[in-house]
Amino acid sequence: MDYQRLIDRIDDAIVNRSKTVIVAFLLVTVLFVGGLGSITTESGQEQFIEDLPSFQAVEEIEEDFSPTFTEETTSTTLVQESNNVLAKPALIDMLKTRQRILTTGELRADSVSTPAETVATKLDPSATTPEEHLRAVERATPTEIDAAVREAADEEASFTNRVSDDFNRRTASASAIRGTVTHIAGPGEEPSGGPGGGVDFPPDRVDRINSIAHDEGSNIWVQGTPPDTTGTTTGLVLPAALLLIVIFLAVAYRDPVDIGIGLLAIVMTLVWTFGFIGLVGIPFAVLLIAVPPILIAIGIDFGIHSINRYREERVRGLGITDAMVRTTDQMTVAFAIVAGTSAIGFLSNTASAFPPTRDFGIVAASGIVFTFLIFGVFVPATKITVDRARERYPIPTVSNTPLGSESSPLGQLLSVGVTVSKRGPLVFLVLVAVATGGAGMYATGVDTGFSPDDFQPSEETPAYLQSLPEPIRPPEGFEYVRINNYLDENFQQDDQVLMYIEGPMTEDSALEEIHRAGRSPPPTFRTDRRQAESQSIITQLQSRAERDPEFRALVDRHDVDGDGIPDRNLPQVYDALAEPADSDLSNVLGEERGSAQVIYTVDGEADDEVVTEDAYEVADRFRAEAQPTGSVIIFEEALSLVLDSVIDTLVLTLIGASGFLVFAYWVLEGRPSLALVNIVPIVVTVVALVASMRALGIAFNAINGTILAIAIGIGIDYAVHVVHRFIDEYHERDLYPALQRTVVGTGGALTGSMLTTVFGIGVLVLALNPALGVFGSLISLSVLYAYLSSVFLLPSVIVLWERLATDEGTPLPLVDALIGAVTRRRPSAAGE
Repeated sequence: MDYQRLIDRIDDAIVNRSKTVIVAFLLVTVLFVGGLGSITTESGQEQFIEDLPSFQAVEEIEEDFSPTFTEETTSTTLVQESNNVLAKPALIDMLKTRQRILTTGELRADSVSTPAETVATKLDPSATTPEEHLRAVERATPTEIDAAVREAADEEASFTNRVSDDFNRRTASASAIRGTVTHIAGPGEEPSGGPGGGVDFPPDRVDRINSIAHDEGSNIWVQGTPPDTTGTTTGLVLPAALLLIVIFLAVAYRDPVDIGIGLLAIVMTLVWTFGFIGLVGIPFAVLLIAVPPILIAIGIDFGIHSINRYREERVRGLGITDAMVRTTDQMTVAFAIVAGTSAIGFLSNTASAFPPTRDFGIVAASGIVFTFLIFGVFVPATKITVDRARERYPIPTVSNTPLGSESSPLGQLLSVGVTVSKRGPLVFLVLVAVATGGAGMYATGVDTGFSPDDFQPSEETPAYLQSLPEPIRPPEGFEYVRINNYLDENFQQDDQVLMYIEGPMTEDSALEEIHRAGRSPPPTFRTDRRQAESQSIITQLQSRAERDPEFRALVDRHDVDGDGIPDRNLPQVYDALAEPADSDLSNVLGEERGSAQVIYTVDGEADDEVVTEDAYEVADRFRAEAQPTGSVIIFEEALSLVLDSVIDTLVLTLIGASGFLVFAYWVLEGRPSLALVNIVPIVVTVVALVASMRALGIAFNAINGTILAIAIGIGIDYAVHVVHRFIDEYHERDLYPALQRTVVGTGGALTGSMLTTVFGIGVLVLALNPALGVFGSLISLSVLYAYLSSVFLLPSVIVLWERLATDEGTPLPLVDALIGAVTRRRPSAAGE
């Protein structure tokens, strides 16, 4: 394949029509600017789980078991804390707060459920209004209140779930209780949508409730919806990244004009990528916050290599045109290889089970292509235009020298890898192979995780962030997270498993089947007299039968085996149960009676994996199709997909990148074996990265599950630059002189690129989302490992490749000496 013809056409456009190229790229930039206004955002963990069968079951439950014309609702959590929140003063605080919430129209409160209301009802069973509940407590003596608390604890299972773990029945005391406010959403508001969803309506409900809370004898806290830190994080990360980029560009270029060219190219890359997101309709989610730093880092890597190589040629005495042609001849090919392998690495994420990860792969791969075009064509065209202008006009040139020289401290440090490759490459590679094998065994113990906590900021933001300017300064802390942590530490964490049953519920055996499934449940299920604690059509039926003799007689007539569960003429039973002024069946029985929902209470302290296994055990007891769901099931199933996604993307990346490199080096050099040389440092990098994750206690999750594909995509960048530069030098020089020029020349640019990338992406540690901060740290670590392996390990790999794949027979001193010693010893031994 005559690829040089294409390179020549690119060279011709850059050096002979540079101004036309610049104008064309600026016009395309304007086109992408039009897409910026169409960008939408998406937050929360729901985006990662929406394709799971268990999550889809939640959506089907909401569709089947919500009345057709009901109003959508949102909820707010109230937490009351005191020395004894079940004492009279604290109960009065909560009941007065409840009364004010219900009478404040702007809050659109439909109900306020608290343990204080339960105690008031026990004191006065006839009390039905907030005023009557408050009056019952105000008139009661402490002894009567204590007795009512004990009665509530004995008779109401929900009561003990809403008081803190230190609840003492004997003294009728506890340090905290929690309650729930249900708000009727406004016109056009969407439902909460399951785990991770929820609408913030009314938008100011937390502040309004705080302003009317009565807290003379206690403290009342209000918890709204989880904080969305996407915008705040972006405002923190991008300015910090750009600041560090400018600093490192100043060090790398040491020329203000070249710095300006680099910054303009970065801005164009971001505009193209964000414009692409808006034009194709991909929502900007938390994982996409990592894309700009990645593209900035790779773009600067391209820019530093391009400018540095151009300066090398200029220092050697070539003119502007010849130096740029020589530069683009080599760098365009190297950039194409890097862009191809990196894009493959990112696109492998489209095999992920998580939609945001698939979007990330598409956006990052597109961004890499944009980076290649802008830094491979636009930057050289702009650079040559500026340098020609410098010859005609008095535009100052601060520095025109490349990074790294053989006599510089950096050049001497970089030469260490070449020295090792001369003296003992095979021994060094054996030691690296042993160390990599050991690290690989250790890395197999890395953990996986998927939790809502991955998406929440810390309770308090670091103090140093409070010194930032007001527009990008995050809040000092997040009240939602503080209250959430308090609830986790002080309350029994019961969870729910929702069982979605699809099948005709009018069959005679339908209710018996639900009843049998809940008998002698697994250990993680809460029980009530050997029956699973649940809410279902059966519990509504039993509750009605207890208070309605006529309905109980109807049940008995249709109960063949006498167990209290009707097993014939079920439509007649349902019709009687759903009569006006009686129970609403819409939350337990489908509208067409072709499905049912059973809500089981499970131990919130139990391991999610065990709860999930137990839930599927119960599901298997149904003859009808039964799908367990709920937050525990959803996140456990998501967790099981994390490792699968990591492995899938890793395998696809390795296969795809290796195949691309084999093809590229076969076309370019006729030596496909060079692909193996490229892959060796990447394998070392990936193993070292995963081993570091285990050592640092970092688990794979839905966000950092892309890290291995990214490590390969970015890491190949470094190896490709070294190998391609070596081949270019090897055409004109012997092995070791070619290696020396490669490592010092390209290694200098790699050093600048590495520092820029590590710190540019490392700013993600500022992210308020903890998983995103870890993600940035891992990318920086992978880049550091890729740099070290490319500069210090790759020379020895190249020497071994040259010995095995060519006819040059370059000596390997230690190996040749060992072979010579053995050869000389054998005749002597034979003579004896």
